[in-house]
Amino acid sequence: MARARRSAAGRSATGFRPRVLAAVRSIPRGRVATYGDVAELAGAPGAARAVGNVMRQCGDPSVPCHRVIASAGGLGGFGGYLDRKRQLLRAEGLEVTRTSVRGFAEVRWPGQKQPRRRTPATGPRRQPV
Repeated sequence: MARARRSAAGRSATGFRPRVLAAVRSIPRGRVATYGDVAELAGAPGAARAVGNVMRQCGDPSVPCHRVIASAGGLGGFGGYLDRKRQLLRAEGLEVTRTSVRGFAEVRWPGQKQPRRRTPATGPRRQPV
């Protein structure tokens, strides 16, 4: 019986790839997400490089890998086919230069993360009305 590989955090690594592919499939047409965004959506913040490896090995045309870009709007890798990546992003209505997506902040999905509001650990809690 094969044992599941464990990451440094102790979690099983066997479900990471399907979570990454599901996250990438959820990026809407005409929007982009960074490798770090996808890692966070897949439940592994800080695993941007691992997301890049999944994207590099994907090869499934149903996964819009071209929508995953480097931080700050750079195009990233795409297996050495950057012309194809530019073409696909432009076909979705994005403005793309030779090296990056213009207006990155406006087309980034799911957008900037909002910091979680912390509730104080002490003090009275409000009662529902």
